[in-house]
Amino acid sequence: MNHYTEEISRRRTFAIISHPDAGKTTLTEKFLLYGGAINLAGSVKGKATARHAVSDWMQIEKERGISVTSSVLQFEYDGYCINILDTPGHQDFSEDTYRTLMAADSAVMVIDASKGVEAQTRKLFKVCVMRKIPIFTFINKMDRDANDTFDLLDDIEKELGIATCPVNWPIGSGKEFKGVYDREKQCVISYSDTEKGTKEGTATEVPVREEARLRELIGDSAADKLLEEIDLLDGAGAEFDLDTVRAGNLTPVCFGSALTNFGVEIFLQHFLKMATTPLPRKSDLGLIDPAEHEFSAFVFKIQANMNKAHRDRIAFMRICSGKFDAQMEVRHVQGGKVMRLSQPQQIMADDRKILSEAYAGDIIGVFDPGIFSIGDTLCMPKEKFQYEGIPTFAPEHFARVRQIDTMKRKQFVKGIEQIAQEGAIQIFQEFNTGLEEIIVGVVGVLQFDVLKYRLENEYNVEIRLESLPYEHIRWIENKDEVDIEKLTGTSDMKKVKDMKGNPLLLFVNSWSIGMTLDRNKGLVLAEFSRN
Repeated sequence: MNHYTEEISRRRTFAIISHPDAGKTTLTEKFLLYGGAINLAGSVKGKATARHAVSDWMQIEKERGISVTSSVLQFEYDGYCINILDTPGHQDFSEDTYRTLMAADSAVMVIDASKGVEAQTRKLFKVCVMRKIPIFTFINKMDRDANDTFDLLDDIEKELGIATCPVNWPIGSGKEFKGVYDREKQCVISYSDTEKGTKEGTATEVPVREEARLRELIGDSAADKLLEEIDLLDGAGAEFDLDTVRAGNLTPVCFGSALTNFGVEIFLQHFLKMATTPLPRKSDLGLIDPAEHEFSAFVFKIQANMNKAHRDRIAFMRICSGKFDAQMEVRHVQGGKVMRLSQPQQIMADDRKILSEAYAGDIIGVFDPGIFSIGDTLCMPKEKFQYEGIPTFAPEHFARVRQIDTMKRKQFVKGIEQIAQEGAIQIFQEFNTGLEEIIVGVVGVLQFDVLKYRLENEYNVEIRLESLPYEHIRWIENKDEVDIEKLTGTSDMKKVKDMKGNPLLLFVNSWSIGMTLDRNKGLVLAEFSRN
């Protein structure tokens, strides 16, 4: 086994998905705590003086208490090297989350025990299904009153269409939360109140067959209920089958409370046993094997101004195969250049460390002078292949952007283009006029606030946004065969072009799309762009 095969087999790269407020950031912090990456988990929202959650670094996130951008965190635990991709839970950031899921090998789904599956979870879950990646479920907040356990499992199966397999089973909830029953060990792990922010308190394990000790530990009524539920349990959820889990058709479920630390380490241990090592990826040469192939990677995220002092732009890439060495030259396939990657680093929230090597499964950030785009492939100089592209989602909200101080045109154009290259917004111009008129499209309206905030704070440019009535956008698939100027549309249609000069049509009403197609024989419209 060469050294790098061994390093790659230690890697586990996963994304955490959840509805806002299900406790995802707290769970991430507790993972880091067990990995020794941080000594004290900070209170996430808390008072102004409290330490902010490690993974929420952008100022607007600190003010709003939501994760806006996906952070990448790496830590070691029990011989594994773990890369966590934290995704924004807020619905307005589904596109960023989608790209992040492209870089993960499995997903951890966090569900609030008192709410079950929520709208956002459903949306993100669909992306996992599209990618066929394994999903592991952590039902959180058992320290508060929770829904019936059977109902929670039923909810996941019905809402998400995936079979569940409980790995452990909760005993009570809220003030009555006593611990969990471990199905494999057939014992009860009792819950002793742990100091918030420190590692697990003292856990007591009692085999379920020792009924007298069990009753003494959790009390008669909890014991009666548990024994009855254990009988029913074999009928609840599917049989555990690792291949089905890895194919993304069965989700193992654990219960716990990230806030009080109960069940987090148990979940982490189960997860690491079941999750896969870095997986092969599709390219135009077929599947690229992580261990058999030399270095290759793809860009899944670009983030400008991560450090106010340096005004820099970082391209995040997922290494798909082989070993990366900071001294090596690589080919940027889309840019057609062979180059050295500048300042390769791993990022732990806002702390960065420059790295000399990394392996398949790892996420690295490199300095980007404005040459990378989302979806770009990097490989060895003698090779030339491309990984599958990442689709661009259709924006659902549009606004015209007006600059308040026209003297700052240069900063304005630079700022808006850089933010657009990160993929959070899409910018369009009138089809046949100059650059003066800029239209912004976003997947969720909160992105407008982020755009305004960032232009003011990072580029010192004030803007006014006038919302536009358009709700539907279509790319013209066969643009070379169509004379755009002569298209006969509907009165609510607007012709625009994107940053790459591709023509697009905006519509107010969905029925106008069909009418436009009827009026222009041979026109082919697409809902998302593939380039």
